[in-house]
Amino acid sequence: MNQQAKQQLYQQLRGNVLTPAGWIAGTLDFDTRIRAIAGVEVDSEANDDDFIIPGFIDLHVHGGGGRDMMEGGDAADAIAAVHAQHGTTSMLATTMTAPHEEIVAALIAIGKTVGHRRHGAARVLGAHLEGPYINAGKLGAQPDYAANATLAAVQQLATHAPLAVITIAPEVDGHMDLLRTLSASGMRVQIGHSEGSYEDGLLALQNGASGFTHLFNAMTGLHHRAPGMAGAALAHAEFAELIPDLLHVHPGAIKVALRAIPKLYCVTDSTAASGMPDGPYMLGRTTVHKCLGGVRMADGALAGSALTMDQALRNLVSIGLELADASRRVSTNAADYLGLPDRGRLSAGSHADIVVLDRALHIKAVYVEGEKIVVDHA
Repeated sequence: MNQQAKQQLYQQLRGNVLTPAGWIAGTLDFDTRIRAIAGVEVDSEANDDDFIIPGFIDLHVHGGGGRDMMEGGDAADAIAAVHAQHGTTSMLATTMTAPHEEIVAALIAIGKTVGHRRHGAARVLGAHLEGPYINAGKLGAQPDYAANATLAAVQQLATHAPLAVITIAPEVDGHMDLLRTLSASGMRVQIGHSEGSYEDGLLALQNGASGFTHLFNAMTGLHHRAPGMAGAALAHAEFAELIPDLLHVHPGAIKVALRAIPKLYCVTDSTAASGMPDGPYMLGRTTVHKCLGGVRMADGALAGSALTMDQALRNLVSIGLELADASRRVSTNAADYLGLPDRGRLSAGSHADIVVLDRALHIKAVYVEGEKIVVDHA
């Protein structure tokens, strides 16, 4: 291919570009990766141009568009396409507590999706194994199939799909030693669905735990005489995920977490109800209902969310975050958590994962590794 043909493959966007060093009013050139950013440094409010920010990275996705990850088959591809419509350019396909054979079937399907991104879909980076290695006393919306983890069991599951993240309750017998072993091997082990104490959380972090699953939810809460697992996160964590649908966590508690945890990042914990009208949907084996802006079980308890990452960004801005900070919470920090220096930021050499927003922070365009996604929210 001659130089002229190569240049024709390049695309260019013009607007307010959010770089790691701040806002640039100018142009962004890219093909599958970002080639150049040129312009002048500005405040994001300096003009009326569009905002050009890194594509969103969601590390906790159960479903969307009426599909659930535990279905297997082509569910992961279909869900990744739904979330790409809302600016998610890469994600972790997240499983649920279930009988062993159902988890294996889901992971086999996810494994086929990893490395083979479907046209029009977000990149599936791997799996987030949320259960079954959780505390039966903190199931949340998970079915009652909690199990004790063993190294052999985790290694066997990892043969079916890359396990980028695993959620474990560290206080369960044998889990602290396993956590240490898995962390030493490079796996990111998160604390979640836990009845553990502050002391359990601190010990887990000292043994290599790297984060917390949906901070504040399905874990022991903060009390001034019993700080609980939430207190361990606030006092000691560098990373934790949080669901900013403004239902799972009060805005005031979000602000506490933002002040306490340097690289707090946001996830959707989305279900099949994301991107869908009110009604009944499946979350693993459980029927849940989308209503009143959330997703609930029959008893009214929250069961995942209907959140998308573009709404997560708007919610963060609505509670007082500057757009640049909100962007980091839905992209850069998650990339850093997974150790991905070429995602979650707009800089030369990074993947061309890009979201273009209007001044009201609604999506105008999405690019996944340079591919323009046809956005249709009708």
